[in-house]
Amino acid sequence: MKNKMKHTYTIAILGLVATTIFSCSDGNDSADGYGNFEATETTISAENNGKLMLFTVEEGQELAKETFVGYIDTIQLSLKREQLIASKVVIASKSKGVLSQINVLNAQLKTANINKNRAENLIKDNAGTQKQLDDVSGEIDIIKQRIKSVETQNAPVVNEMKSIHVQIKQLEDQIQKSKIINPVSGTVLVKYAEPNEITAFGKPLYKIADLSTMQLRVYISETQLSGVKIGQEVTVKIDAGEDMKSYTGTITWIASEAEFTPKIIQTKEERVALVYAVKINVVNDGSLKIGMPAEMWVKTNNQ
Repeated sequence: MKNKMKHTYTIAILGLVATTIFSCSDGNDSADGYGNFEATETTISAENNGKLMLFTVEEGQELAKETFVGYIDTIQLSLKREQLIASKVVIASKSKGVLSQINVLNAQLKTANINKNRAENLIKDNAGTQKQLDDVSGEIDIIKQRIKSVETQNAPVVNEMKSIHVQIKQLEDQIQKSKIINPVSGTVLVKYAEPNEITAFGKPLYKIADLSTMQLRVYISETQLSGVKIGQEVTVKIDAGEDMKSYTGTITWIASEAEFTPKIIQTKEERVALVYAVKINVVNDGSLKIGMPAEMWVKTNNQ
């Protein structure tokens, strides 16, 4: 009697397993695409050489765009800049007449350009004449010729002043780039440097990504292409314990060319199939992580 009951129990279990396998193989219970979440990651690197005097970045920290997060030592750059400014003052004091004349001509040129813009606007409004514009343009040409003549006669002084001016601008640019300004809003993923370390141009300092909206990259077959389009809303599901957690996503990109299914996707038979990549934007509630697997379900009127 016990053996008979045991045999009956075994048959019941096998029947349940068979039913489960059959139901799972039903296409209606299968997702329309499988993939992983990703985000646009940006590696922020140093733009100057020197000691990292201040660096306040921490992994997991939320940073807004244009946030000041540190700076590289700029003492030597500042000293060079002061030296050049002093040299410029000395040269200017020795050639006041030439520089004064050039400054007057540049002021006249600025005024003439303003008058030219005004004349052009009057012509557009049918309130001015072409002669007015021609007169102003001729005046601009004369002023430019005068500036060129003065600069030619005093080339050594003018060229030296221009050279110093360019060098000062270069140093000011280097000093500005010694400030570490976060360029994009997001969450710090990895920190590569610490305060007081010596850094160099192009050396990575930290990696950041905007995790507020994640991108799910899934792969679909050619037969599924007609059922999806850019801007379409789909359901995205992730594992949440024994259940699945659902999100609403929006398709933002569909590949124009087919590719072989990545090896991480499903079985060997599916890996050799040609598929199309699809990107879906999903608003992150904090549960979505880079690399997390997920499923895409195309919404229909029956869902």
